Amino acid sequence: MIAVRKAQDRGHANHGWLDTYHTFSFADYHDPNFMGFRSLRVLNEDRVAPGQGFGEHPHRDMEIVTCVLEGALQHRDSMGNGSVLHPGDFQRMTAGTGIRHSEFNPSASEPVHLYQIWLFPNARGLVPSYEERSFAPAEKRNRLRLVACEGGREGSLNINQDANVFLSLLDSGTSVTHALEPNRYVWLQVMRGSVNAAGQELAAGDGLAASGPLDFAISARDEAEIMLFDMQ
Repeated sequence: MIAVRKAQDRGHANHGWLDTYHTFSFADYHDPNFMGFRSLRVLNEDRVAPGQGFGEHPHRDMEIVTCVLEGALQHRDSMGNGSVLHPGDFQRMTAGTGIRHSEFNPSASEPVHLYQIWLFPNARGLVPSYEERSFAPAEKRNRLRLVACEGGREGSLNINQDANVFLSLLDSGTSVTHALEPNRYVWLQVMRGSVNAAGQELAAGDGLAASGPLDFAISARDEAEIMLFDMQ
């Protein structure tokens, strides 16, 4: 199984302060054919204007992952965490029994460009928790760097779901391959640049779903940044 989700087919809303694209149904965008993929429920690409952001709001029973591409994002939550995320930073929050948080662009002049991802947890009612760390470009250059998984292997963030999340920065003309096991599924999201994957030409904002067993090869047509999910 190979299916492509083109960038222009995603849900889109421009609120002035927020320009957002939804790969799957979210908020006022609803498509019964795109309610998520396996444990991946939300995959939003957001651009937040300077001095703007998401006011304090609640979540529960969801694994929330944030990846900043450009600019800065200030985070505060009801667990007492507060930090500013920059490109290369990766954040995981287990909402569990319930948390409240806010996300704000602290810059007076520069927008922030980010991806926010929600995954269903493997259990309800988990104790809320928070983690973040920075992955240097060299860790992701022309290789798939594990950045989140169940158990937090290889210095990655720990998520409460049988899902492995990888990031990669690909130089033009380089390739990486991911061995997808039987009864496993992959979602590839192209965040910047363009690639060829499973015989498909993909540009920034495009996504691709595939099932194993498969040697999933990704070749950069120009400099590219990708995120890959390997899920049950």
